[in-house]
Amino acid sequence: MSNIESVKVVLLGESGVGKSSLCLRFVTNEFRPYSEATIGASFMSKSVVIPMENKNSTSTTTEDSVTKINQRNIGFKIWDTAGQEKYRSLAPMYYRGSSAAILVYDITKPGSFAALQDWANELKQNAPPDLVLVVCGNKLDLNEDRLIDRGTGEKYANSIDAMYIETSAKDGDKVESLFLEVARKVPPPLQLGGEYLEEDAGLDLGQPTEQSRSCC
Repeated sequence: MSNIESVKVVLLGESGVGKSSLCLRFVTNEFRPYSEATIGASFMSKSVVIPMENKNSTSTTTEDSVTKINQRNIGFKIWDTAGQEKYRSLAPMYYRGSSAAILVYDITKPGSFAALQDWANELKQNAPPDLVLVVCGNKLDLNEDRLIDRGTGEKYANSIDAMYIETSAKDGDKVESLFLEVARKVPPPLQLGGEYLEEDAGLDLGQPTEQSRSCC
């Protein structure tokens, strides 16, 4: 049996902010400057290993006094939702049951930032109460053209109890950090006999894949 923790993540935001590019950069470390708009939603997966501090250690010997590190095996199930308004009604299919939601905006487009409030309100009403929420300002490579300063993004993230991070899918800057921080914020699931209790246990997350599935 697998001991991979399943972490379902949904990316929300307007069309063109770079949600698909963030997913592609994280899963395959690639960037495609031109890509078609997502139809409905697309799916990608990747497994990672992150260290976890063992806070329950009570050892007092010199050797064991060093902080013990356990590993968490995370199987990301990443849903990249379409940003076009005509697909908006499909979003609940993907954020229901999610461990985390990433609200993405383009730091050069104030309209994409303003649109986050609607998504935040919708998640507050319909998403799981323990949802890990992240506000992500993408396209940091266009920093010279930015119209939303970092302080404004951080202030908004704080107002909705979300983490804040700025990324560049093009350069790969902070993209891995984005997903790893999400994994660290998601609490470990219950265990029985060393095996994690997961939903959707039949989905194979063993290897990263470039393949995506579109749903309309």
